[in-house]
Amino acid sequence: MELSAVEALGLIAGACTTVAFVPQVVKTWKSRSVADISLSMFSIFTVGVCLWLAYGLLLGSPALIASNVITLVLSTSILAMKLLWGRG
Repeated sequence: MELSAVEALGLIAGACTTVAFVPQVVKTWKSRSVADISLSMFSIFTVGVCLWLAYGLLLGSPALIASNVITLVLSTSILAMKLLWGRG
């Protein structure tokens, strides 16, 4: 399968927005502090990521699928830490 320029752009954009979550996950994991994390924001965001993933699957877009699978793992981990370690 040949990667189109549009799909490559999507993969680069997805990588940037996905990697942006890594520092927050690491910081939250190390500090065990969730006081400044909004439960409602991460809940809504995680639902949105699930919907983007479904959209990507329906379109068969590798960029949408890959970035949203990884973002879903990262946002779900932050959401889980918020639920496990308190609402602050």
